Amino acid sequence: MILLRRLNGSELGVNADLIERLEVTPDTVVTLVDGTKYVVADSVEEVIERIIAFRARILAMAEAIERDPTGAAVSPLRLVVEPVEEN
Repeated sequence: MILLRRLNGSELGVNADLIERLEVTPDTVVTLVDGTKYVVADSVEEVIERIIAFRARILAMAEAIERDPTGAAVSPLRLVVEPVEEN
């Protein structure tokens, strides 16, 4: 999520992955993939910077998950196999 400011100054959390496009009309209009539109006080450049920072944080967190304290690579996912009962 990224935080944006509405024209009245209140904050709005938006899922950055659902942003389809940004427009300047002269206010910034954020359009989501479902067609929902938000008019915000932030400039297009500020919104783009927040999206980039959001995605960078996700990548940094994913990198941290893939390393254990010794620095060895670790997969955050593992296969769980349940024992098969024999008749």
